Amino acid sequence: MPPAAEVVYAEDETVRDAAERHRGGERRRSALRGPAAAALLTAVLLCLATRLSRTYPFGPVTRNVVDLGQQYLPYHAYWRALLLGETHGDAFLNWNSGFGANFLGDIGTYLSSPFDLLVVFFPADRVELALYVITAAKITAAAAAMALLLLRLRPGPWPVAAVLGTAYALSGWTLDYGATVPMWLDGLVAFPLLCLVGEWARTGRRPVLGPLVVALAWIANFYTAYMATLGAAVVLAVRLLTAEETAGARQRLAGALRAARGVLIGIGLAAPLVVVVFLATKVADPTPETTFAPAPWTDVLARFLPATASVASPALYIGTPALALALTLPFNRAVAPRVRAGWTAAVVLVTLSLQWEPTHLLWHAGASPNGIPYRQTFVLCGLLLIAAWFSAARGVPRPVALLAGVALLGALAWAARGSVDIDRWTFPAFGAAALLAVVAVLLALAGDRRRHARVLPVLAVVLLVAAQAGEVAVTGKRIEEQRRSEVSWSPRIGPWHATAAAEAARADDWPRHRTDPGEVPGGNDVLLVGGQGADYYSSLTADVTSRTLASLGFGYYAKGRHPVSLDNPVADALFSIGTRLRSEPTEPVRQDAVPRATVTATTTPVPPLVTVRPPGRPATHPGDSAFARQERLLGADVYELPAPRRTGRTLTAGCPAGSQVWFWAPEYKGTAALAGERPVEFDGKPPSVRAPMQALGTVPDSGEVRIDLGPEGKVRLPREPIGCLVGPRLDSAVRHLTATGATRVRTTGHTVTAELPPGSKGVAVLAVPRISGWRCAAGDADARPARAYEGLLAVPLDGRATTVSCSFRPPGLGRGGAVGAAALLALAVTGFLHRGRARR
Repeated sequence: MPPAAEVVYAEDETVRDAAERHRGGERRRSALRGPAAAALLTAVLLCLATRLSRTYPFGPVTRNVVDLGQQYLPYHAYWRALLLGETHGDAFLNWNSGFGANFLGDIGTYLSSPFDLLVVFFPADRVELALYVITAAKITAAAAAMALLLLRLRPGPWPVAAVLGTAYALSGWTLDYGATVPMWLDGLVAFPLLCLVGEWARTGRRPVLGPLVVALAWIANFYTAYMATLGAAVVLAVRLLTAEETAGARQRLAGALRAARGVLIGIGLAAPLVVVVFLATKVADPTPETTFAPAPWTDVLARFLPATASVASPALYIGTPALALALTLPFNRAVAPRVRAGWTAAVVLVTLSLQWEPTHLLWHAGASPNGIPYRQTFVLCGLLLIAAWFSAARGVPRPVALLAGVALLGALAWAARGSVDIDRWTFPAFGAAALLAVVAVLLALAGDRRRHARVLPVLAVVLLVAAQAGEVAVTGKRIEEQRRSEVSWSPRIGPWHATAAAEAARADDWPRHRTDPGEVPGGNDVLLVGGQGADYYSSLTADVTSRTLASLGFGYYAKGRHPVSLDNPVADALFSIGTRLRSEPTEPVRQDAVPRATVTATTTPVPPLVTVRPPGRPATHPGDSAFARQERLLGADVYELPAPRRTGRTLTAGCPAGSQVWFWAPEYKGTAALAGERPVEFDGKPPSVRAPMQALGTVPDSGEVRIDLGPEGKVRLPREPIGCLVGPRLDSAVRHLTATGATRVRTTGHTVTAELPPGSKGVAVLAVPRISGWRCAAGDADARPARAYEGLLAVPLDGRATTVSCSFRPPGLGRGGAVGAAALLALAVTGFLHRGRARR
């Protein structure tokens, strides 16, 4: 080569290297700007929607609707206390709830997200604010992750990626479902991250980081991570079939195998927690089977529009501008045909999968869920936004594609006009956003034609942001307002909770006896204010706990998964509840005010946590009523159980004068009033709600019991609805169990040890439901799986042992740990082999 030619070639190579470095720098800057802008815009819009709805923390109205107030808020309060070492239990066992519950399963269900650790940075009386910040952090992280994914799938303008990332994070699914079920939001974050893992696998990059991301997603919330993994598999399949880098069959197969390896290793790393949760669901109180019924297509189409809300149809709103862009993809000739076909097919097939029962069951791991049947909808929202990005990443779609997309959008809105989900704000918000989007498109097209008119594209982006922001604000406001008016709610944490917490702390004498906080508004009282009561609301409430407590007269909600406290002297004796708190509100409980109440604590003598029953079973009433079952567990006859006579709406019976009348009718809804006493409310609604037994008053000197019923609907009464509690008999039974019971009880995070009187024979009974995972031993004997005594923990005694000890270990922890260790080894081998290949 002549010298001059060499010089020219060298200069060209230098220019190309410089250009490549410049493009790489631009991509890196876009990869930072897009996610950052998406996160900032999302945070602002979420706070704006909260402010417009006057909801806490930007207004006086509670946001604690349904499970947000009765599960997630109390669990985060307890999580904070546990992390700061302020609880009696540990990560294995929760001594506060349900008389002893598997807490590692609850951690894996509600609290295992890294975001949930933020709760420790807030004071105890600001847990509501902590939960809002955690929710906002998850939503903003989802926006950033989606913007990052879009820029990784195809280079393009980072402002558009930021807007689409915000559209994903503030979709209808988030505003209608995820914002009130914070644990599901981890799936919203996981979907774009798992899609990135698929991209790394497809291109042979980051073989160690990929499985770690999968593990983190499955640890954070394995339920929605499962759905996100299925969605990421759809994205990977489309990319393998349409991306230029994987044109050959061999490359596609290799990419798919690498992705499968990463997912399996990642799930294996999460197994120590996932297996525990999985096995806990197997022994949880079963909910009634649900048969999937697809939503009317009119309602499905309506859910693409703003300001719509429903639990019976999929929440598909992503914003009118974003949806319009997605609808242009099939007609956008600037995009390669195979890319158009691949993403269009993916969106259509996933949409259809929402409505077909076999695929519905696949999305939900084989079990149709109760409540919200379209929990996987965030995946479809993500696919729509990916389609919108592919159509807009190379510039504004051509007019033909735009017109076709707008026509489809108009047809969708027209077809949805008769849906019951349409709100009065739906079409005004839709029209305003559509108008702003059209003006933005015209400005962007004008900017393309005029090379020096740089201000026009900027104005176009501003209008696009305004359209998306306005719709999100209106949608968030209306969904919040509709939800508050239609579903159950809990008040904000306030003086009532603080007073109860102070009383519970003052009276606490665990493990000498339990302290029951009684009824505090919101549910899961003991997690909010302390104590060791029966109240417990979890998807993992053990079936044995629910059945045992219900059989003894306790009530429940949520089809058995929310047992509640029972203010009954016999139950207090059975479960060693020595101090009971009772609250009386000083003003009506409202949505827009913090509740106040007077709280009193009453302490009575009760047997210790561990008592001894003699060999065999005592001769007690043989019936199957809650009164008879209480007597069998207590080992003494303390009730008179008359055979009542029913005349119309009146029950009459005879009982000892001065005894206390208790009425047990778990399926009864209405009032019951002892003659001369005030009516008592019962709220039985089978199978969802079981009413607890309640006291009606004292038997008069005549011994005549007359109960007037005020039913709402059909009267459902058991065979023995009346029990008359004779106080001296109960006092005698308590003294006997105390004298023969443990002389000392010690507990740690997940163990209990009791010292017994010498020569104790029969059965040591621990006032703890016999859930899976307990192992017990008498004296120096080897620990064995605990036995059951009327549903409680039991240890046989032979007269020689003077101590009993029991320890709880969450089932599946060992197996999950073994799988996790194997996955960790596989990850190390994968990293070693990858490094070796890189060196070669």
